[in-house]
Amino acid sequence: MPTLDVLIPTCDRPAALAVTLTSLCAQTLTSPGGRPFRVVVSDQGDTPATEAGELRAAVRVLRAHGHEVELHRHLPRRGLAEQRHYLLAQARAEQLLCLDDDLLLEPWVVAQMTGALAREGCGFVGSAVIGLSLIDSVRPHQQRVEWWPGRVEPERVEPGSAAWLRHELHNAANLWHVQRALGLGPADTRCYKIAWVGGCVLYDAAKLRAVGGFGFWTELPREHCGEDVLAQLRVMARFGGCGLMPSGVYHLELPTTVPNREVDAPRVLPVEPAAPHVP
Repeated sequence: MPTLDVLIPTCDRPAALAVTLTSLCAQTLTSPGGRPFRVVVSDQGDTPATEAGELRAAVRVLRAHGHEVELHRHLPRRGLAEQRHYLLAQARAEQLLCLDDDLLLEPWVVAQMTGALAREGCGFVGSAVIGLSLIDSVRPHQQRVEWWPGRVEPERVEPGSAAWLRHELHNAANLWHVQRALGLGPADTRCYKIAWVGGCVLYDAAKLRAVGGFGFWTELPREHCGEDVLAQLRVMARFGGCGLMPSGVYHLELPTTVPNREVDAPRVLPVEPAAPHVP
């Protein structure tokens, strides 16, 4: 059984997904313990992603490297929270990398993340995405960093709190400028305090499930956003979570597949999940 599963939701982005899978092919770490990581994709596109030649090629390379790849057609669409809930139900590894379908990873990212999660013993670690189209936009007022002075500890963060403003560090290319100014390389990993991390988050599977995972999808309308944020807030409040610097994850900067963002999960559902009903 693999100790790392990579879970990717996708919808009508076969070329972008191929880029993401190709960057997984180049990772320097197979998985903790030396076993190849497993990749599970949930596809909700109007056209199956497997019809794209570039995607099939990337899958073939992953499999040639010994990675198990599962491509699921998961319909009808019930929102991203339900899609992530479905992916979590397919997972069987100890660590789960929840990855968006429009990212490009440096070859050292997976090794950095798995090592940090094992070392910190927290609920998750995240590598925030960088938008290099804004590399010339230097924003010192958004580059404040709160480092963890020791091991990562549980922390409750809610929308509107002072800690919520930490998300500004992840805007544009702020991380790029900060980590370059500090001279941080892959061997210099540092943990910092976050509001949340978008796009690339590695969970301890047991700890994600302990707070209910994405089971809150039934409490949301089909069109929503912020489901990844709410899951992180719940894990962070109980087990702790952090961002990693340097980040080697880059956004492809494509148009969003979730244009209706009126219902934001962390603003309509509590950080503390409801206790399970016992009949």
